[in-house]
Amino acid sequence: MRRAAAILLLTLLTACADKGEAPAPELDELRGQWVVINYWAQWCKPCIEEIPELNALNEAYDTVTVLGVNYDGATGADLDNQTRSLGVAFPTLKHDPSGQLGIPRPVALPTTLIVSPRGELKETLLGPQTLGSLSLATEQTAVGNRK
Repeated sequence: MRRAAAILLLTLLTACADKGEAPAPELDELRGQWVVINYWAQWCKPCIEEIPELNALNEAYDTVTVLGVNYDGATGADLDNQTRSLGVAFPTLKHDPSGQLGIPRPVALPTTLIVSPRGELKETLLGPQTLGSLSLATEQTAVGNRK
């Protein structure tokens, strides 16, 4: 039910947004599910290689939401062009959530933050991830929470 509410909210916010500013739900709105926050950049080859894995994770489980952070702070048409050309299928946050999570901004890419259903930062993963490593980090099972 929460997942459906989050998706509806995201859809409504996206419909109301300026082109290129696809908003994502706030972290507090996603309590009760795992949140995977991935920092990426168009010039980062390992970032580009892991985007399909992040897309797959976002699609595979009802209890996981993937959000992106464009490391270079791209917005508008520039962000739209980057996400389209790289095949990013998950929402990109407008603002870096590191301050909200009480951590410094990552200095290496790709960096992936794993936030628990209670809203606590559980883990910081450096380097490109796979669907398997992300599923393990978010405590997903092969059968349990699949869509």
